[in-house]
Amino acid sequence: MKAVRLHAKWDPRPDFKLGPKDVEGKLTWLGSKVWRYPEVRVEEAPEPKIEKPTEIIIKVRACGICGSDVHMAQTDDEGYILYPGLTGFPVTLGHEFSGVVVEAGPEAINRRTNRRFEIGEPVCVEEMLWCGHCRPCAEGFPNHCENLNELGFNVDGAFAEYVKVDAKYAWSLRELEDKYGDRLFLAGSLVEPTSVAYNAVIVRGGGIRPGDNVVILGGGPIGLAAVAILKHAGAAKVILSEPSETRRNLAKQLGADHVIDPTKENFVEAVLDYTNGLGAKLFLEATGVPQIVWPQIEEVIWRARGINATVVIVARADAKIPLTGEVFQVRRAQIVGSQGHSGHGTFPRVISLMASGMDMTKIISKTVSMEEIPEYIKRLQTDKSLVKVTMVNE
Repeated sequence: MKAVRLHAKWDPRPDFKLGPKDVEGKLTWLGSKVWRYPEVRVEEAPEPKIEKPTEIIIKVRACGICGSDVHMAQTDDEGYILYPGLTGFPVTLGHEFSGVVVEAGPEAINRRTNRRFEIGEPVCVEEMLWCGHCRPCAEGFPNHCENLNELGFNVDGAFAEYVKVDAKYAWSLRELEDKYGDRLFLAGSLVEPTSVAYNAVIVRGGGIRPGDNVVILGGGPIGLAAVAILKHAGAAKVILSEPSETRRNLAKQLGADHVIDPTKENFVEAVLDYTNGLGAKLFLEATGVPQIVWPQIEEVIWRARGINATVVIVARADAKIPLTGEVFQVRRAQIVGSQGHSGHGTFPRVISLMASGMDMTKIISKTVSMEEIPEYIKRLQTDKSLVKVTMVNE
């Protein structure tokens, strides 16, 4: 079968030391410290086969390009990939996907029906392959699994014709069939990135009370999903800061009350003005450049009349934040980090939100073929007029 695969050279930086979970020449939890000279190409790959009774084979119908895919293929001046996380190459990329079950092992249980998956069942899949038995998993934190593997990062993903997963990571999309019709698989491919946003603002950020104000920095897919989620959660004012006009317009369509162009407007004054000086209960850092935006977040927290703000960091970036502890002490504020999307019923809740009318397909800028994926992974490094580019397989 055809697949989009990434190859790179294992060439650790001089100051890098292998960690206890790294595998020499194959796997690291700190990709930007090790992998060099990435190449993305469409090539032949073996079709997956069921080897365990709990596995399913999925025919991929739609798969979105994630910022992680872009950063795994993008390099710094020395040729090292920009993505800082778990990676093992070569690998088939792609993890934001949906499709139909074409084969199911005898113990592949559908959590929607508590019965074996049916052939033809439409599904989406978690990309974080948690083990379920390590200490973090046992305590309910599968996103921080000690034995974590990730589809499209170190396990072959879904920019392919078929993909194999354990059934425990798959979620039925039957709930979306009536609402989305022929857009079912496009909607299904957005459950994963929307769940990343849900985990950030609801699970890790603690959510909001209806009537609270929120500020989202960065209008990529995660930031835009947060706009929709928080508006559905009852936010009084949802404010998005984003330089791209295309993305600001999409935010309005998804429920943003105000948008800010930080290249032309004073972010701090705009937030204080839109909130009548109260500031926000929740800030989401989804830009990936925290070293640039952090001083303005702190200034809003410091000058606002409201207290008890939470700042959630969701964008992945190997960058230092210029933190002023006094601001967070005096204003009773806090910072939390957010990684991933699994656990706490996130996927089924996002599917239900979509079924109830939260239509995330608006963020899809373009659908492409598998052969076009390498071109668009490169194009998305600089083209901010595109939001979500999605591969469609017939």
